[in-house]
Amino acid sequence: MKTLKLTLLCCLLSAFTFASVSQSQKDALVALYNTTNGDSWNTSWDLDQPITEWHGLTIENNEVIAINLSFNNLRGKLPSEISELTSLRMLNLSFNKLEGELPKSLTSMTNLEVLQLFSNNLSGSIPTDIGRMENLKILELYNNNFFGEIPSSIGSLIKLESLILSSNQLIGKLPTSISNLKSLKVLSLFDNSLLGTIPSNIGELTQLEELVLSNNAFYGDLPDELAQLSNLKTLLLSNNGFKGNYAVLKDKLPNIVNFDLDEVNMKDALATLDSEDDN
Repeated sequence: MKTLKLTLLCCLLSAFTFASVSQSQKDALVALYNTTNGDSWNTSWDLDQPITEWHGLTIENNEVIAINLSFNNLRGKLPSEISELTSLRMLNLSFNKLEGELPKSLTSMTNLEVLQLFSNNLSGSIPTDIGRMENLKILELYNNNFFGEIPSSIGSLIKLESLILSSNQLIGKLPTSISNLKSLKVLSLFDNSLLGTIPSNIGELTQLEELVLSNNAFYGDLPDELAQLSNLKTLLLSNNGFKGNYAVLKDKLPNIVNFDLDEVNMKDALATLDSEDDN
């Protein structure tokens, strides 16, 4: 009798474990598995096992809240069904071989706080409505093949702390709406084809610790307001078309550790950091 009770209890526990995540969430995960060649992942999922046993998932209160499948040989495209994971707060699929455009449904994932898709082969433009993802704190899309302009709606991501879009094929100007990102600590855009002057309102990003704009086509004078970024530890501006002599700029930034400009900008004294309207 005891054995029968234990068997029934185990069956009930097993059934509860399988049912701990909604069918729509499970379907979304299976879609991710199928569209990214799950059978060839470095650490694959056994779809016959409970979801709680699947590699890289964090489940809380019967909701999938985090996916971390970095360095796992994912190949293929992100499925539109990913948006069914409505409680997801972290999605890290970095260092894989994902390709194609981001699904349009991605921006409906408004609970997402961390989106890390760097070091893949993703392409297309950054969604124009990315500003809908109002809870994002980390947006890291670097080392892909994204093209087009940085959408102005990015200024709606007011909780953003890290924005890294480096090593893509982005063009156009730095949107002035970026000054809305008052919590931003890291802004890295190097190795794109961005151009224009640096908007003076960049000085409003007072929490900024890292500003990396190297290897673009920016030009003109650096704005006076750059000296207001007193928390800057890293300022990398080389391989652009900036003009002027900024030899003492480093002295105006008390916490600076990593600093570079082109050699032509490092001679003589800093007379002024004249601003230039970017409208």
